Amino acid sequence: MQLVKLITSKRINTLAAISSIVLLTPVSTYAQDNSPYSRFGIGDLAPKTHVVNRAMGGISAAYADFISINYNNPASYASFQAFTETKSKKLQSGRAILDIGVNYDNRAIQEPGNATKFASNNIFFSYLQMGVPLKAGWGLTFGLRPISRINYKILSSTRLVNPLPPFNLIDSTQTLYEGTGGTYRANIGTGITVFKKQKFKQEENLSIGVNAGYLFGNRDFSTRRAFVNDTVTYYKANYETRADYGNLYLDAGLQYKKPLSEKLSLTLGVTGAWAQTLNATQDVLRQTFDYNTNGDTLQVDSVYLLANQKGKIELPSNFTVGFVLQKQMTGVKESSWLIGVDFVKENWSKYRYYGQADNLTDKTAIRVGGQFTPAPKKNYFSNVTYRFGFFTGKDYVSTTGSRLKNMGGTFGLALPVGNYGQFSRTQYSVVNLAFEYSKRGGNSNPLKENLFRISAGFSLSDLWFGKRKYD
Repeated sequence: MQLVKLITSKRINTLAAISSIVLLTPVSTYAQDNSPYSRFGIGDLAPKTHVVNRAMGGISAAYADFISINYNNPASYASFQAFTETKSKKLQSGRAILDIGVNYDNRAIQEPGNATKFASNNIFFSYLQMGVPLKAGWGLTFGLRPISRINYKILSSTRLVNPLPPFNLIDSTQTLYEGTGGTYRANIGTGITVFKKQKFKQEENLSIGVNAGYLFGNRDFSTRRAFVNDTVTYYKANYETRADYGNLYLDAGLQYKKPLSEKLSLTLGVTGAWAQTLNATQDVLRQTFDYNTNGDTLQVDSVYLLANQKGKIELPSNFTVGFVLQKQMTGVKESSWLIGVDFVKENWSKYRYYGQADNLTDKTAIRVGGQFTPAPKKNYFSNVTYRFGFFTGKDYVSTTGSRLKNMGGTFGLALPVGNYGQFSRTQYSVVNLAFEYSKRGGNSNPLKENLFRISAGFSLSDLWFGKRKYD
């Protein structure tokens, strides 16, 4: 794997006191990305929201849609509607949803004041979710999605100074910092409407929901150091820490919809999770090694090994609160729109790994977004929903005492597939696209990171529980 030099004049925080020369790995294939910031906490956080929400700046607290799964707020599961019921209130049919999402990331890292950029590309799985209506106003979901990724590779080259006069430079050292791993979540959730009444030909309602699941992952951090000398050969040293972790994880949410007129409604939403703990098992390894002809490491001697060390990883609490103002499509020839705002707070300063804090700080963000659906006509693009948004705030990584700024803009489309003008048919599918450009860090930080992301989501829905009739 080719390494390309990036000269830095600043330290990348506590990444083992990285000195003056940092080498990053540009990846030309879609296998992995390389982000030094993934060294901190549980790694670089994966996109937290559904593709639909990403296209609207990430708003999710008050958003609900019966043809996509807003897994950020489980209260939205109560919106899995399009039901028909008998007079006895037995379920006749309901629209089940299969949601699949993938991302393409193009990440560019640059040192302030240096025109050279180093890019990496990656295509990765975003989420797989299934939504099932249980009855009118009550839905169930289950699925799997990534929470974070760890992937960095950094090489530092330094010269040692003779501690005695004339204090001249002596041997050189090369240190390779490398990390891999990530966190995933398998979840099951439910949302139910606990209060509803008709008002202005719309429904006023209050819904609550909860997600339960298993959060699991692993991390492997290594520091490989070698002395470079023309006459003396030294063994290379490897300091490596591996950990596996997992535990149950819960979050909850609430949404309240208030009709303002026959066509206009306001929805308030709040969602979040309290501080939770993961059970971890860690191996600490200190060894001497060498490389074979293929570049693989071969152990020469194990200096120290501490296996199966039990501990805890403490994850912080978080919450999101927001609103959505929406104009309903009450007629077949009417347009619809919505606009929303979210405030996000994640208390990453409370994160602990085996009792130790990391260079993390509380994350805050303001997210603004909306969507517009024209009055449907015979042409295809009048049946497309157009989305937009932006976000700004402070990242959870804190480097050299300076917080990272994080801001960006988004745009997206909802492209109906097949019988786009025949929504009343049994099957209905949508391809959701989101385009996101964001910046993390600035001139006061060791590195600036620009990210361009394309997200594609496939929402496939079908009517279940329907009773077939034959002539």
